Amino acid sequence: MLPRVAIVGRPNVGKSAIFNRLAGRRISIVHDKPGVTRDRIAAECRIGGKNDTFWFELTDTGGIGATLDDGFASQVRAEADVAIGSADLILFAVDAREGIHPIDESLASILRKGDAPIIVLANKVDTTKTEPDAAEFSALGFEHQVNISAAHGRNFSRLEGLIRDILEDTKEQGSVDEPTLLDRKPDSPEETAPIKIAIVGRPNVGKSSLVNAILNDDRTIVSDVAGTTRDAVDVPYERDGLGYTLIDTAGIRKRTKRDSSVEVFSVMRSEKSIERADVCLLVIDASSGVVSQDRRIAKMVLDAHKPCIILLNKFDLYFPEAKFKDRIEQFREDMGDELFFLDYAPRIAISAKNRQYLGKIFKAIQKVVKGAQKPISTGVLNRLLQFAIEKNPPPAKRGKRLKLLYATQKRDDKPSAVPVPEYLLFVNYANLLTRTYERYLENQIRSEYPMEGLPFVFQVSSRQGRSEKSGK
Repeated sequence: MLPRVAIVGRPNVGKSAIFNRLAGRRISIVHDKPGVTRDRIAAECRIGGKNDTFWFELTDTGGIGATLDDGFASQVRAEADVAIGSADLILFAVDAREGIHPIDESLASILRKGDAPIIVLANKVDTTKTEPDAAEFSALGFEHQVNISAAHGRNFSRLEGLIRDILEDTKEQGSVDEPTLLDRKPDSPEETAPIKIAIVGRPNVGKSSLVNAILNDDRTIVSDVAGTTRDAVDVPYERDGLGYTLIDTAGIRKRTKRDSSVEVFSVMRSEKSIERADVCLLVIDASSGVVSQDRRIAKMVLDAHKPCIILLNKFDLYFPEAKFKDRIEQFREDMGDELFFLDYAPRIAISAKNRQYLGKIFKAIQKVVKGAQKPISTGVLNRLLQFAIEKNPPPAKRGKRLKLLYATQKRDDKPSAVPVPEYLLFVNYANLLTRTYERYLENQIRSEYPMEGLPFVFQVSSRQGRSEKSGK
């Protein structure tokens, strides 16, 4: 596995900003409200150039010593303890502007008892003039200290060099295991990268419980308080020799219920997580059925043209006395056409709490992946569509009738683990292809090539040069 680096420190010293700077992208939420980061946020980070690359896993913990008014302080502390206990190197973040705080001293005492090497990061040292502000932290007694500014990137090259030196020394001493499949980075498109799985849904449907059940590890904080997960948490995972990245997103609420800037940013992060995912797992609370917010999130997945699997969580609470088969049929009847626009997405009944039927999820994911990697040849596609048009001709419009001149499946310009099928249709007049008839053509393709979980995208071009793109 990759060497592990944990960032620890009291609330609001800039841990998330340090994390984002090292990770190279904005993953943790940065805000001036203490205790914003609740879960352990992990990302794989790279140091060095293309031919001299060093990888490590970086973890951002919740603020230790936080006094939170929502009851999560003890859970945050427990999460930080786990991160510290499993780290090969600890980055101890402090605030140079405020000086040594009693919590800093208490935390230093805890860290001294561990075996992992420690680098003190005196943050908010924005210029050379403020360097003296950080001198007092030498009293904490640790060998390594780097004065940095996460906001401006000051001294991060020096920090990265020190991280690499320490971890390479640790590896030579045998305390870091050999890389697993998840740790090997693809050097070419032919090599397999982990499949990114976004777990999305409204608050409190069991997304974090699902991640914890899969990992058999309480990595994300689970609570019956809606909206516990604020960050989108990336979790590396390996199953049956295949690599995945599980993205546990913040619950997406109605806009009228977003009551803070942190929550608004969390929802934005969830929406971006959908965009960067290879497959979306849409979690529905089976015990309460499909509600309007579920439909809105499902529409977000559809609009992003993302492969999707619908998980009916808490199914153990849905008519528990009845037989499983009868319960499935009853739920389908109750669900009706609530999510008709995602009719291509398979439905799987699960119980994250009881860890039931989780294996079916990954079988479905692999089925989606294999379906995406089997394109339809141009000859077969044209014969299939021409037959469909002859069987059920499109209605004429002002004396003109749609004619299919040529069809082909577009090659994926941006290589993806799960490429979404995109079909180029060349017709006589693009405006004659209605959404209803497009759906008919899609159903005809699916009758021969089901491709469960995969949306279709049609790009329509006419002889007049008009081009229109639609899909589901």
